[in-house]
Amino acid sequence: MAVLPIYSCFHPLLKKPTTEVKEINDEIKKLVDDMFESMYKADGIGLAANQVGISKSLIVIDINASKDKKHDEPPVTMINPVIEEFSEEEVEYQEGCLSVPKFYEDIERPKLIQIKYYDLDMNEHVREADDLLSRVMQHEVDHLRGIIFTERMSPIKRSLAKSKLKKIQKGLVIPNYPMIGKDGNLLKLKE
Repeated sequence: MAVLPIYSCFHPLLKKPTTEVKEINDEIKKLVDDMFESMYKADGIGLAANQVGISKSLIVIDINASKDKKHDEPPVTMINPVIEEFSEEEVEYQEGCLSVPKFYEDIERPKLIQIKYYDLDMNEHVREADDLLSRVMQHEVDHLRGIIFTERMSPIKRSLAKSKLKKIQKGLVIPNYPMIGKDGNLLKLKE
């Protein structure tokens, strides 16, 4: 397994929708292993393939890696996920993103979703998710559609966050994991 660099939210790849995974091969299986390794190294709980530079509809999630509390939910690999239903009830919760280092903001999202996806054996799953799992799934599926969570912020919150986001865009906020900046270069880690 390898730790892959995470792409900054300002890199153009993260603004483009991903393509479907057509077949599961050794390359996809290795990518999944590397994505889990990269997510854990960065203290994340979800990661989309385009966040590591691969424009495929693939996400990995492990909400048990959350620092808040332990959840009774096994890690999941989701291939070609599609959210089929959203609840009308919405909840606000503080989100962060490995592609937007050291930035957190309250985001309102539907509390409950129904999602369809395939696993690494190409078995189809349809399941309901709520609370943190629902939020992470929505956040990661947004990535696959080229949407960053900061775009879900209210105009007022976005305006207030402008200077923080500019620092990230300029590469002045360096995470403790490898990151590719908006220009495609690896940012230098802090010693």
